[in-house]
Amino acid sequence: MHPLIPHPKPDRDHTQTPPPVDPQLEMLRRWQSQRLARTHGDLLNHPDYGKACRFFLSDVYGPRDFTQRDEDLLQVYRAVKSLLPPPIADTFELVIMLNELTLNLDNRLLQALVEELDVTNAIAPEVYAEAYRLCDNFADRVRQIDLIVAIGRDLNRLVHRPFVGLTLRMAHQPAHWLGWGDLQDFLEHGYNAFKNLADAEGFLHIIEEREKRILDQIYAGSADPFVI
Repeated sequence: MHPLIPHPKPDRDHTQTPPPVDPQLEMLRRWQSQRLARTHGDLLNHPDYGKACRFFLSDVYGPRDFTQRDEDLLQVYRAVKSLLPPPIADTFELVIMLNELTLNLDNRLLQALVEELDVTNAIAPEVYAEAYRLCDNFADRVRQIDLIVAIGRDLNRLVHRPFVGLTLRMAHQPAHWLGWGDLQDFLEHGYNAFKNLADAEGFLHIIEEREKRILDQIYAGSADPFVI
């Protein structure tokens, strides 16, 4: 067993199918993922930026249930924090912060959509923007974008450390055997997304500038705030 992989909880059933995502939360996440793909379509098709962009859209903010992965990440972090090099521990902490913030923001946004705007099975852009304004959490949304960019910068620094790739390769089989597959895949996808990215800072600057511009346009009441 790799020293960075803790023993699983004794009562954890690795073969158990995770519970389905709440249909309304799944609707929200699917809409958000599709919106991000439209906004950053040029980056998805970019020869240098494509892999990193897909990582953010699928592994950081994808239309799926990340509950088990996030719980695994928190458990691993608590178990081995003192053993991790500070750069890796800091990145883990940022990801945990982003996961918690994103879940809280999604739950509040869904409440606004369903309970205040009577959304049932489809989300229109103007209704989504109105729900954003009803939530009135502009500062938290800015922080969410800042955390995404900070994680990207940390990943870009980590992939250039010689021990990171070797550690991930060594941990692959033990992690999947122990039931940490989702977490291991997340780490591997992040590593692969950034290891050959020539201009990570340029990529992250585009993401930050676009998302903050859209946020400003939403709160300014723009008729179509998702046009960049």
